Amino acid sequence: MRKGTGSDTQSSNSGGVSRGNFGSRLGVVLATAGSAVGLGNVWRFPYMTGENGGAAFILLYIACILVLGIPGMLSEFIVGRHAQSNAARAYDKLSNGRPWKLVGHLGILTSTIILGFYAVVAGWCLQYLFASIAGQVNGDAEYVKNYFVTFSSDPLKPVLWGIGFVLITHLVVVRGVRAGIERASKVLMPVLLFLLVIIVIASCALPGAMEGVRFLFMPDFSKLSSGVFLEALGQAFFSLSLGTACLCTYASYFSKDTNLLYSAGQIAALDTLIAILSGLMIFPAAASVGISPDSGPSLIFITLPNVFQQAFSAVPVVGYVISIMFYALLVFAALTSTISMHEIGTAFFTEELQLPRRKSAWVLTIVASVICIFCALSVGACDLKVLGLSLMDFCDRLTANFMLPLGGMLACLFVGWYIPKTTAYDEFTNQGSLSGRLFGFYLFAVRYVCPICIMLVFLHQLGVI
Repeated sequence: MRKGTGSDTQSSNSGGVSRGNFGSRLGVVLATAGSAVGLGNVWRFPYMTGENGGAAFILLYIACILVLGIPGMLSEFIVGRHAQSNAARAYDKLSNGRPWKLVGHLGILTSTIILGFYAVVAGWCLQYLFASIAGQVNGDAEYVKNYFVTFSSDPLKPVLWGIGFVLITHLVVVRGVRAGIERASKVLMPVLLFLLVIIVIASCALPGAMEGVRFLFMPDFSKLSSGVFLEALGQAFFSLSLGTACLCTYASYFSKDTNLLYSAGQIAALDTLIAILSGLMIFPAAASVGISPDSGPSLIFITLPNVFQQAFSAVPVVGYVISIMFYALLVFAALTSTISMHEIGTAFFTEELQLPRRKSAWVLTIVASVICIFCALSVGACDLKVLGLSLMDFCDRLTANFMLPLGGMLACLFVGWYIPKTTAYDEFTNQGSLSGRLFGFYLFAVRYVCPICIMLVFLHQLGVI
């Protein structure tokens, strides 16, 4: 290790490119947790909880995090930190040039596609934040619904907001690991938590809100089924960004004394906490006005604006402030995710093409912006379809149903069966300086439990089971 120019401590990979490292353990946890925390925590987890038995689903979800999420996360950590390279080169190094190197390329391609269409939804959040500030989303349920349909079908506005979000992400990533990603995470994650707690307190103070709290924490085991179990598995898999090469890339910036197991546990706990707090934000407010919180994807753009307006109708200014805070929360949650997805491709172009980081970031920004433009237009302004789906829905299904499960499974099989057991053990124990008593459980999980679980997620996504 040596001290380089700028604010990042530099290490050098085999290609001679200087690369940054996270500067603190807090930075490791906040940045990596930020990559996992996203819009899925704020809207998907609550409505899935609402559909599947409240606390019963939460308990099942936590169990899935333990058997699938943490072992899967550790596998990508082991590959990334051991190789100290971008995802493509990391798998190439550990496989000695064999086809396993394609796992890293798959993760990079997957994350780039996701960044492109995710930026569209993130752009919607950004637009709603400004619309909330301007008071433009106040009105009855029909008005709010028409507002969203009109906006999303506009040929220009969604494109501009989406590209704007990609550029905001670019401004963070181009500054490097420590001065950009870590510093932004140390601001974004605490602010996100602060906003979330404030909205939770306001929501729980509403008349009739305790009915929503009881629903969230009183388990209804009668709703549990094999389908609910598969939904919980899928949420655990997608929530922690498994299969995108994000965890592998971020782990390449970990120091050699980072406790991988402890860090994975902290990240999973923080991710789960934010998901549960999101439920506490939505369920009490929805219960207060008699609206179901299981409204699916329309929840954050159609249902919730009306919920906040009705819930705080006695004091309109409070509803106004809460609406602004809510969409600011969504913007921050989306940004922590887009930063990590952008960094995956940026690291790849920097190290494989030997480009300066600034140029690499621009390459990724341009590619993601092109995907964003076509996906945004496909939602309503243009009839851009692939296999009968809008381009945005096609990209979503392609990545969620095929690319992510395939990448996640291959990563687990690679660490569990291909690389030397001693390599995995050395990373797990920090070259023997930490206890390895849980390594056997981890190895069993990553060899058998995780691949089976991911296969079940894959088949469930396809509607086979």
